[in-house]
Amino acid sequence: MGRYLLRRLAHAGLVLVGVSAVVFGLLQLSGDPAALLLPPDVAADELLRFRRALGFDDPLPVRFGRFLRGAVVGDFGQSLRHGEPAMGLVLERMPATAALALAAMALALGAAVPLGVAAAVRRGSWFDRAAMGAALVGQSMPVFWVGIMLILLFAVWWRWLPAFGTGTPAHLVLPAVTLAGFLVARIARVTRAGMVEALGDDYVRTARAKGLTEAAVVWKHALKNAALPLVTIIGLDLGSLLGGAVITETLFAWPGVGRLAVQAIANRDFPVVQAAVFAFGTIFVAVNLLVDLCYVVLDPRVRAA
Repeated sequence: MGRYLLRRLAHAGLVLVGVSAVVFGLLQLSGDPAALLLPPDVAADELLRFRRALGFDDPLPVRFGRFLRGAVVGDFGQSLRHGEPAMGLVLERMPATAALALAAMALALGAAVPLGVAAAVRRGSWFDRAAMGAALVGQSMPVFWVGIMLILLFAVWWRWLPAFGTGTPAHLVLPAVTLAGFLVARIARVTRAGMVEALGDDYVRTARAKGLTEAAVVWKHALKNAALPLVTIIGLDLGSLLGGAVITETLFAWPGVGRLAVQAIANRDFPVVQAAVFAFGTIFVAVNLLVDLCYVVLDPRVRAA
């Protein structure tokens, strides 16, 4: 187990270095941030001095080496727009993103898992067809369209909930429901597929032959063995949500990391973009590592391997 964990941590480090290198290279192709920060009619010598002060006139390998040395200790430099440490700005926005992500995932799991289990138990019935049809429609609707419709209904027409911003639990409802809608559709379909396969296995027939209740057979035996693909999709979705639901945060003016990253990209604020992407990558790798450890707990065959 210890060797497995060390190997996964080594892979995670390589992934983070690779992601950082790709983002650093792509940002260099986006243009000169010094020209964006200074007035259009600035003199050429002033622009040159400003670029030299920011270190943008150094060769690309030198700048990348400087970036990696700072990334090791969490120092991504000062924000070009705000004049504050870039990672500090990202960490300030992280609680808002975490609250939105966890609320959306809680809503999705609370609705999708029972729906998928019920559809699998009633396989082929009208309920199964209706539930999976609704899930297919849910997966087909763009997140931004769902968010706009929710704003029109609950904020503009009925005035039940605030349309944007943060501060109260009511502000969390619309963005969380917007994100949860797509997650419910996907998790329900994955849950149903895993449960249909599990309910046809021999151990389920054996459990029923022993006289166990149907609820115990479904929820204690079948669901546990159908959990591996479910854990995988939950891990991927949670990693994406914690990395910043960019469209939803922008649509609802939610002060999270995703919205900060969009603003930093528009302003060519390289340090903030690099810090945000590094934070995204770290969260995604950590969630995937947690998913791998869940495999070990759920499936003895993985533990033996």
